[in-house]
Amino acid sequence: MEEIKDIEIKEVKNPKAAIEAILFAAGYPMKYEKLAETLGLTPSEIKRHVSELSEKYNDDDHGIMILMFPETCQFCTKEAHLSLIKEALGIKRGGNLSNSSMEVLAIVAYNQPVTRSFVDLVRGIDSNYAMNSLIDKGLIESCGRLDAPGRPMLYGTTDKFLRVFGLTSVNELPEIELLRASEEQMEIMAPGEEIIEEE
Repeated sequence: MEEIKDIEIKEVKNPKAAIEAILFAAGYPMKYEKLAETLGLTPSEIKRHVSELSEKYNDDDHGIMILMFPETCQFCTKEAHLSLIKEALGIKRGGNLSNSSMEVLAIVAYNQPVTRSFVDLVRGIDSNYAMNSLIDKGLIESCGRLDAPGRPMLYGTTDKFLRVFGLTSVNELPEIELLRASEEQMEIMAPGEEIIEEE
């Protein structure tokens, strides 16, 4: 069996096309290591091919793009086509986060790793429900324990958080000043409007 596998790997003439096909078929993040193992290449070679493919999809001629993360990569649609995708697929609504969940998510994203008590302190209110909701949705996760009495759990954002918000790294988060200006503008446009959280 090993000999047959080796022959098949050597016959991969166009690694980029193979990577494209695998990412499209998967529909979820693929590890560079798994792609490398499948195609008989090194992870760094896979990253180079994926990076070149990503540049190819960056222009306005494509409705999809490749998101690259430290360990994985994935095909996804461009945000500009979101309303058309929803209409075509009959998606009415769903997956929205409440204002409180967005607030907690922002606190975690900008200050990670954080404890639950830190989030409560910043918000001035118990944040257990919002924290648990974000964990259930896979947007935040535990990432160790604080070296302090009681060793409280630390939380940070996940790769899914990056994918959902179209980021490749938390370093791409908008600056706090821009975020405040955006929030003030939203309050003027729709004062007191609450987004209902749906599963």
